[in-house]
Amino acid sequence: MSPQSTTRCLRVVVSGHVQGVCFRHYTRQKANELDITGWVKNLPDGNVEALICGQSEQVDAILAWLAVGPEHARVTNCNATHCTPVALPDNFSVSY
Repeated sequence: MSPQSTTRCLRVVVSGHVQGVCFRHYTRQKANELDITGWVKNLPDGNVEALICGQSEQVDAILAWLAVGPEHARVTNCNATHCTPVALPDNFSVSY
């Protein structure tokens, strides 16, 4: 991961048919491929939430992937907002 000053972080909420399709697993896999840190978790309302941090190009790439999701997902909305975490994550994790 690059220095904090060049790291971009987004909080993303993905909605649609995004639970029960291994969305978190594939998000972690894609994040690791792109050297993204953060986390992903299911929300009680059926959406998926993620914190994604990395270089701007990598963040844009995973954001584009999240807007489509894995093969069996049907994403209807992908809402991203800039955020500043208290501490940058060291890796990418899945919350269960």
